[in-house]
Amino acid sequence: MTAHLVKLEAAPDLVEQVYHSLLDAISDGSLAPGWRITQEDIAEKLAVSRQPVLQALGLLKKDGFVLDAPGRGVLVAPLDADAVAHIYQVRAALDALAARLAAAHRARLDPRLIEQGRKAARGRNVKAMIDADLAFHRAIYAASNNPLIERSAMQHWRHLRRVMGAALQQSKQRETVWDEHEAIAKAIAAGDADRAARLIEQHGQRASENLAERLSHVLKTREGDNAS
Repeated sequence: MTAHLVKLEAAPDLVEQVYHSLLDAISDGSLAPGWRITQEDIAEKLAVSRQPVLQALGLLKKDGFVLDAPGRGVLVAPLDADAVAHIYQVRAALDALAARLAAAHRARLDPRLIEQGRKAARGRNVKAMIDADLAFHRAIYAASNNPLIERSAMQHWRHLRRVMGAALQQSKQRETVWDEHEAIAKAIAAGDADRAARLIEQHGQRASENLAERLSHVLKTREGDNAS
């Protein structure tokens, strides 16, 4: 008996593409908190049918990036400073563990990660800044040789990307972040596990405080704009 199977197409998954396109727009602020999103509008802008948009919006809702809206469509979820602080606490623990393990191997991170990060920090492309930051931390996760660290950390990075996008649009500390990254990379390469863990914990704490401050400013600015 011959099984009747439908031939699979090699085309990329449209739902995933729509999901990431919308998530990028939410992260870089193009789709601001409170913005109404409708299937029809997104389908037209991305030149796709409404079905993959519907599924992508369902995933975004499940992940907490959009909320049900009165009437048609959904709304971009508000930014939550407390939730961000909680995420950073978890990330700090994972990053410190990854840095310790990477230092135990005296891992040498690709210096181009620092170069690309500094270049992005001098520009205006927020997505490039976020991607460069993520690439650096993922390199440490990979160097730890413990795949569970990256798998756990990446669950939270989607939400961090969003608040980083809100903060980095006006942040004056972009270059300082990469000075900290370079110091962490040197400690790892030197095999100084204690220093590497301490530096990356301090880095995470400063990032959390800076993002909270910027987020508070952004939210107050938006409240003022809405009131006027």
